[in-house]
Amino acid sequence: MLRDEDRIFTNLYGFESPGLDAARTRGDWTGTGDLIGKGRDWIIDEMKASGLRGRGGAGFPTGLKWSFMPKEVSDRPHYLVVNADESEPGTCKDRDIMRHDPHKLIEGCLVAGFAMQAHAAYIYVRGEFIKERYALQAAIDEAYEAGLLGPDACGSGWAMDVYVHHGAGAYICGEETALLESLEGKKGQPRLKPPFPANAGLYGCPTTVNNVESIAVAPTILRRGATWFADLGKANNTGTKIFCISGHVNNPCNVEEEMGIPLKELIEKHAGGVRGGWDNLLAIIPGGSSVPMLPKDICDTITMDFDALKDAQSGLGTAAVIVMDKSTDLVAAIARLAYFYKHESCGQCTPCREGTGWMWRVMERLAVGEAEVEEIDMLLDVTKQVEGHTICALGDAAAWPIQGLIRHFRPEIEARIERRKAGQPVLTAAE
Repeated sequence: MLRDEDRIFTNLYGFESPGLDAARTRGDWTGTGDLIGKGRDWIIDEMKASGLRGRGGAGFPTGLKWSFMPKEVSDRPHYLVVNADESEPGTCKDRDIMRHDPHKLIEGCLVAGFAMQAHAAYIYVRGEFIKERYALQAAIDEAYEAGLLGPDACGSGWAMDVYVHHGAGAYICGEETALLESLEGKKGQPRLKPPFPANAGLYGCPTTVNNVESIAVAPTILRRGATWFADLGKANNTGTKIFCISGHVNNPCNVEEEMGIPLKELIEKHAGGVRGGWDNLLAIIPGGSSVPMLPKDICDTITMDFDALKDAQSGLGTAAVIVMDKSTDLVAAIARLAYFYKHESCGQCTPCREGTGWMWRVMERLAVGEAEVEEIDMLLDVTKQVEGHTICALGDAAAWPIQGLIRHFRPEIEARIERRKAGQPVLTAAE
């Protein structure tokens, strides 16, 4: 269990003011100019040594991503873009950072921007996050007034501007290149890669897109040292992580914990346990709605890190833990998610545009048993045709929840079909 002194987000629950004075008492903006004074190479090397992996879902090494930016600035300026779209169902960590600890994010924009030679950072905030945008803008205004941003940020000689952009309210804009398109005022559709944003991103200029949490933890890592962060968690899964726990638990919450914490311990110590006790657990989606669910027998021992969950044919994703007890109609729940991804598809790629609608319609029939058993394999085959065949990962996100359901709960789907054929009521777990 994470010690209190190792926590990065000490105002996650908003018990203290998000303002600059309170942020400084929590350690923010302490020696920021000195960190910048150590140079770009030192910052990037420290981030690499910390082992921090992106907290937005993909888990790509953050320091390595920063190092992809061109070493020299040409006639094209460099940009930092912070992804605060946070549209993944079950995920609500970035909004709490922006509401209660915004100065960590703003300070992170400065050190990350300097490391990548970017004089401007754009924070793309989800369209529905109104109060978060106001809180973030108020903190940015404070930072400018105190000289922490502007032409001589923190007295470092580095000019840094941070802008808040109100998003377009689309799930697809959480994909980094669709976000860039939306930021430029165009329709939020993913771009073909290559070129990657580090070479041709915002306005065709070198750009790095990072998640809110990834940027917000950077100053603390640099202050306390890469070794401190690397000693937390597990090998290749270092540091702390904010976990979002929702669903059938007694105390839904966001909590910062060590990477690699056992899932059962996470839920029982911080979320008050599963409603009705651990034995009442049916399944858990461990990383936001786009990753495959896991049944109780795997949840008993699984640890919350990228590698362990990948080995279990799921994923850490955004670490949004959605708990479902035995009252849950799993087939109907996955059908509802299938509708969400069908609705949010941008329609650019044929497998996703056609496949998401097809999968949703089949799932709706399976939920009430109006299908043939053979259609289960047909549905699984279609998910494989969608997965990996689209420009962005939305096709994968639509396919994986259905694959997880069939992998672990196929007998339940088959039983519904048989009951329907026998003229019996198609009883669901919820009934």
